[in-house]
Amino acid sequence: MNRRILTLVAALIPVVVLGVVGSVLTVPFVALGPGPTFNTLGEVDGKQVVDVQGAQVDPTTGHLNMTTVSVRDKLSIFEAFGFWASGQHGLVPRSEVYPPGVSREEIDKSNQQDFKDSEGNAEVAALHYLKLPTVVLLRKVSDDGPANGVLRAGDELVSVNGAPMATPQDVVTTVSAQAPGAPLTVVYRRDTTEQTATITLGTRPGDATKGYLGVTPGEGARPPMQVDFNLADIGGPSAGLMFSLALIDKLTPGELDGGRFVAGTGTIDQDGKVGPIGGIQYKMMAARDAGAETFLVPAANCNEAKSRTPAGLRLVRVENLTGALQSLDEINTGKNPVGCG
Repeated sequence: MNRRILTLVAALIPVVVLGVVGSVLTVPFVALGPGPTFNTLGEVDGKQVVDVQGAQVDPTTGHLNMTTVSVRDKLSIFEAFGFWASGQHGLVPRSEVYPPGVSREEIDKSNQQDFKDSEGNAEVAALHYLKLPTVVLLRKVSDDGPANGVLRAGDELVSVNGAPMATPQDVVTTVSAQAPGAPLTVVYRRDTTEQTATITLGTRPGDATKGYLGVTPGEGARPPMQVDFNLADIGGPSAGLMFSLALIDKLTPGELDGGRFVAGTGTIDQDGKVGPIGGIQYKMMAARDAGAETFLVPAANCNEAKSRTPAGLRLVRVENLTGALQSLDEINTGKNPVGCG
């Protein structure tokens, strides 16, 4: 082997080593970027994203899109550099998304529960705004609770020990007034059939003087009306605002978006208050790439959003559900709603 070949081989070795290391060695960062966006007025996999049964539904067009953030994990050095250089993604320490000591399964489960809770809050906020009647529904039945095996998530609680259940607080108050070991007579409705059961209360964790049923009560539409949200594999609470708007749009005459392409984000509580979310810049990118012209921004995210607004996207500041609806009405009548400026 002559000297020229030896020199070439010696020069290539570091390049090969760098290529292998850069392709295989992972970095302690994740890449955040624009995720999928879904029209809450439309369909996914043949199902309405917001499906209303047992009530008259008004036809809707246009878009009320909820937005998401993508998270890419286990990045090689080269992949991390590529995402950083793209201008569409940001790198953050992995520990901010996946805290040490918490399994990926636990994090995913928590995110899915947050999403489920946001669906319930969105439904109740919309029903309260429209002044439609609600009933007490079981959102969760604990595996270790006395009600397990008798009651199920989705059951309507009609009465407890003869007292009508009008609000979730009624359930808490009635059960808390009973001592551990006391029998509790529960009348509930499942699949339109009313049933009665007697459940012996356990001991409430942290308070040995109060009874424990092991249920999480919530509110929902009064039958025969039923609302279902059909988005799978999505986590977190930030779709709440857009779910509420979609439900209101379907239950009222006319179109909230005026047939336009509106997107947005924000948590919502049962009183209609809109809360902040993370990754606002990536959600705005996703919305604009999908064709959105207007983006509903939680008030607490406005400062961050206005410094990263994609060209051609109008920002609308939102503090609560009523304000969001007023802003959409202003847009449809040619007015300028309050922005993030």
